[in-house]
Amino acid sequence: MKLQRVHSKNIPRGLRVRARWIGVFAGLTVIALVPVVGRGQSQRDPGFRYPPSVTRMPDANAQNDINGQQTEKQNFDAANAERKKQIADDSAKLLKLATDLKAEVDKTTKDTLSLNVIRKAEEIEKLAHDVKEKMMVTVGGG
Repeated sequence: MKLQRVHSKNIPRGLRVRARWIGVFAGLTVIALVPVVGRGQSQRDPGFRYPPSVTRMPDANAQNDINGQQTEKQNFDAANAERKKQIADDSAKLLKLATDLKAEVDKTTKDTLSLNVIRKAEEIEKLAHDVKEKMMVTVGGG
């Protein structure tokens, strides 16, 4: 008996579309079931057990330590947020002072320099140093 090759032109369009959708659905089903089957395999493995130190519930002292660490982290986060706010405020003040200093320097001649200009420059230098120091410090070590 000789088999004849069936061309897709001879199959009605509706059957071709249905066959294609069945193939897509079967592929998606297989993809969705792979993680489920793999998880079931690992859960049934009797050879592997977690040590008791990992699976036991923390006692009251351990819970206090955990709560203390969380509170400490929240305090560090609040202190860092405050430090960032201070840096932003000081930077804005630094910009204003620098703009004022430039305006005063533009008013003076090349031979005269007022005491007020020197004081503003010193104030800018001190504020810039303070901002730099605040930027280098992180409360809580990271």
